Amino acid sequence: MAVHFNKGRALHLFDLTPMIDMLFALLIFFMVCSQFAIAERKLKVELPSGSAAMPLTSKPKELFINIDRSGGYFVRGQQISPEDLAKVLTQAALDNPVSQSVIIRADKHVAWDYVALAMRLCNQAGIRDYSASLADEPSRAP
Repeated sequence: MAVHFNKGRALHLFDLTPMIDMLFALLIFFMVCSQFAIAERKLKVELPSGSAAMPLTSKPKELFINIDRSGGYFVRGQQISPEDLAKVLTQAALDNPVSQSVIIRADKHVAWDYVALAMRLCNQAGIRDYSASLADEPSRAP
């Protein structure tokens, strides 16, 4: 008479063969990659020095445009005409083509047309990061 052993159902549910195959595949992959890394470090290459290059460590400053009650434009504490404002904005956009921001501060009694003109000049200069706010008395310098 044959004897039958009950091994249980747990051995039939958990097969280790695929896990062992994956382990060997990963082992071979990392062994090959580490050999390439060693070969790359042994290659004699004279790298150029980058002493003249300076990393950008600070965010470019915002440009403040202040508009007084009579509609005069003030940049850096000096009153300028709308034509000069267009030149200043164009130069600022050329200096910082990606990250130039403009803050437009206007007196609360000024006609909105002056603020809209400053916004339009920002768009023409290629500056898309601008904001406008109305204040009781804007300062002539930031």
